[in-house]
Amino acid sequence: MRALLQRVTHGSVSVGGKVIGETGPGLVILACAMQGDTAENVAATAKKIVNLRIFKDDDGRMNRSLLDTNGGALIISQFTLAADTSRGNRPGFSAAAPPDVGEPLYDLLCETIANYGVSVGKGQFGGDMQVSLTNDGPVTIMVEK
Repeated sequence: MRALLQRVTHGSVSVGGKVIGETGPGLVILACAMQGDTAENVAATAKKIVNLRIFKDDDGRMNRSLLDTNGGALIISQFTLAADTSRGNRPGFSAAAPPDVGEPLYDLLCETIANYGVSVGKGQFGGDMQVSLTNDGPVTIMVEK
C-alpha cells in the first residue's frame, strides 16, 4: 500500500460542493492499494502512519507521532499514486489494485487507523473529490508497505 502523508493544520474533502470529511491538526493521507496488497500491508501501513515521528516537540524538532499529538486524519483514496511514468507521456495505473480489491483495503486502512484512537475523516472511494488542506511545514512523506 502506498500512502502520501501531508502534515496539516486543517484538511477537508468535498463531493458535489458538500464537505464529507475533514480533520483539524494532523494528517491528510492519500492512499492507494496496490496489486497484491493484503490486510497485512494495510496493518503495517497504519502502524507506520500513526507512529511516524513527524510532528514538532517542545523544542521544534520532529519528534512526536500522530498518537502523541492526538491529531486527526483525513484519508482519501488516490489510485493515481500508482502512476507509472517510465514510458511516454501518459501515466499507466495498472499497478493499482482493481476497485473491487482497493475499496475494501481503503476501508480497512480507515478502520485500522481509527482503532488506534485517531479521529478519521474519509473521502468517497472513486468519487470526484475536491481536497483542501493547509500543509504544515510543509511536511509531505511517502510511506509504502
